[in-house]
Amino acid sequence: MTKTVRRLEQFPNLVAMFLTRATEKGEAPFLWHKAGGVWVSRSWAETARQVASIAAGLKAIGLESGDRVMLVSENRPEWCIADLAIMAAGCITVPTYITNTERDHTHIIENSGAKAVIVSTAKLAKTLLPAAIRASSAKIVIGIEELRATQSGALEFHQWNTLLAEHAADPASIVATARREDTACIIYTSGTGGAPRGVMQHHGAILHNVNGCCTVISEDFGWDDEIFLSFLPLSHAYEHTGGQYFPIGLGAQIYYSEGLDKLAANMEDVRPTMMIVVPRLFEVLRTRISKAVEKQGKLSRFLLARAQVLGAKKAAGNAGLLDRPMDLLLGATLRPKVAQRFGGRIKALVAGGAPLTPEIGTFFEAIGVTVLQGYGQTEAAPVISCNRPKVGLKMDTVGPPLVDTEVRIAEDGEILVRGELVMKGYWRNDAETARVLKDGWLHTGDIGLIDAKGRIKITDRKKDIIVNDKGENVAPQKVEGMLTLQSEIAQAMIFGDRRPYMVAVLVPDPDWTQEWCARGGAGCDFKQLAENSEYRAALGLAVERVNADLSVTERIRRFVLADEPFAIENEQLTPSLKIRRHVLKDVYGARLEGLYRG
Repeated sequence: MTKTVRRLEQFPNLVAMFLTRATEKGEAPFLWHKAGGVWVSRSWAETARQVASIAAGLKAIGLESGDRVMLVSENRPEWCIADLAIMAAGCITVPTYITNTERDHTHIIENSGAKAVIVSTAKLAKTLLPAAIRASSAKIVIGIEELRATQSGALEFHQWNTLLAEHAADPASIVATARREDTACIIYTSGTGGAPRGVMQHHGAILHNVNGCCTVISEDFGWDDEIFLSFLPLSHAYEHTGGQYFPIGLGAQIYYSEGLDKLAANMEDVRPTMMIVVPRLFEVLRTRISKAVEKQGKLSRFLLARAQVLGAKKAAGNAGLLDRPMDLLLGATLRPKVAQRFGGRIKALVAGGAPLTPEIGTFFEAIGVTVLQGYGQTEAAPVISCNRPKVGLKMDTVGPPLVDTEVRIAEDGEILVRGELVMKGYWRNDAETARVLKDGWLHTGDIGLIDAKGRIKITDRKKDIIVNDKGENVAPQKVEGMLTLQSEIAQAMIFGDRRPYMVAVLVPDPDWTQEWCARGGAGCDFKQLAENSEYRAALGLAVERVNADLSVTERIRRFVLADEPFAIENEQLTPSLKIRRHVLKDVYGARLEGLYRG
């Protein structure tokens, strides 16, 4: 098949890009969601009409240019329509996680000064409305689905469908005057180290990202009729750009996943060509694929083992002609079966949001699934770099910078970034802005290097480096990644700053735990298991396997078991599935300190 190479046009703002694609695509399908068990689509033209109508409605109810509008919704077509309509009305979107607490909502409304909030369901409104009522700025609430306000106080309620009906408008009525340097949205960071900060992303920053991502797809894979399956929360900068505006730039279709529990079925239904994912999903998929292969018999297990050996050789650059027959055999047997689990036409899974353990990437490459690990930050709209087949995929790197993006390494090893993708600053936070933006360079807080092919390699977070009592540095994400590769361990956090050795909090893998209990005929009461010496010894063997590949400084000497999995709901994970170290240290700090006294 001939590869189609295109260049993204230069657009003044995100709304103009969308309207251009909508004019080109017309009645072709654009946004898909599941309704009554059936996939239902909205065309580009219908989406544009709804964007124009909601934008007209927002103006009619009193919103003015520059006003902030908070958006609280699960992934669905109305999320995209609302976001574009807010911008088409000259306002600024403030995307917010549906997992936020009332306190989180209060902070973001007050900090952003949001004048209006758009919320999708009555369930989500239960957490949002108390915050909106108390806030000094919020005056308007728009419900995508019907909201029943028992006592609104100073709030003015509107319904989505009413706005559509009463303010029907033609897309030609949209006058998108925003310039590339104007703020498009304020995205609040996940808060791994404290209160979220509002990153001001301008239209040009996101358009810069879209252009860079389109260049990668066009030159390395060919720009065709792409299909995206949207899974990560659109309130996160990674999905906002990668799962919404990148597809719009490509003129692609977007399907909204029904959630993690139905993701595998959705992939087989939708047959996406692209997916934006986080490393945690790869770990889940690897476990599922490995178990499925295990059940298929000796031949399948043999082929998977050979694929892993060959994958490791390719990653090390040691594969030769003698490996060619096995490569061909795998290409005719194992890999097509794996491809079908992803729908059969996936070009690439793009990983970002957190570091991808190289072994995970090698596993998927070995079984025929192309993994492009990217790197970025909300402060860079958010993509800074991405691995590219044409440069050479190397799983311990995050690829070369996007086109028109400057990256250099400071004297202390910190990665610095400059270009249109860099934010203008944090909303109402001059001190933090001055700390991370210096002479036009974004100080990422990440430590890394650039290899001979221009690929960035992240070695650790500057602020997350553990310095032991001897002044030796330990990169926690590397060790934690190795621990979670063990079948016995689902999650881990290591600890040891200014201490003589490393200790850890471990979350045992639930499937492994069930199997362990079944083998021993014991009940699976976790509180009892936590005190079971044989169970702890089995986990200790997993830790020792990891220690065998670590330096003396990095090795885990002792560990405690977590009371419950790290999760968004208990605030131990961010919505993008990074561990919140400060929260975990508050919960387990005393027990971890106790490991040095026992």
